[in-house]
Amino acid sequence: MSVQMVLLPVFVLVGLTFALLLGMATARSRAFKAGETSYQDVARGEAKWPTRAAQIGDCFSNQFEVPVLFYVLIALALPLRHADLFIVLMSWVFVVIRFIHAGIFVTSNNVRQRGLVWFAGVLVLLAMWIYFALKILLLI
Repeated sequence: MSVQMVLLPVFVLVGLTFALLLGMATARSRAFKAGETSYQDVARGEAKWPTRAAQIGDCFSNQFEVPVLFYVLIALALPLRHADLFIVLMSWVFVVIRFIHAGIFVTSNNVRQRGLVWFAGVLVLLAMWIYFALKILLLI
């Protein structure tokens, strides 16, 4: 697989993270302007963000949890030349699931739906890691 094909899903997921960062910054800026939270509360670590700002902020923070395992996998698979078609296809499945998860998170925030989608992403990532580990350990 070409480096571009392997890294494109990574770049797309990074793009989602930056989009959420910008959305969070915008929502928090609006909260300050509307007087819904104060700079003093933030400075003391006691910020009480309005629901929308909190949802986007939590979704942004979530991009540094499970997706970190995805980034590590790609960072290892690429230089070790184990980023094959299966890894690329599963990467896209994982990224699409992360977009669905983020979409639920910042809209309805239905915890049941969000949890099911999150779990689907975890299963895809687990399958990727098992596949990668078997390829490395069994030298296939």
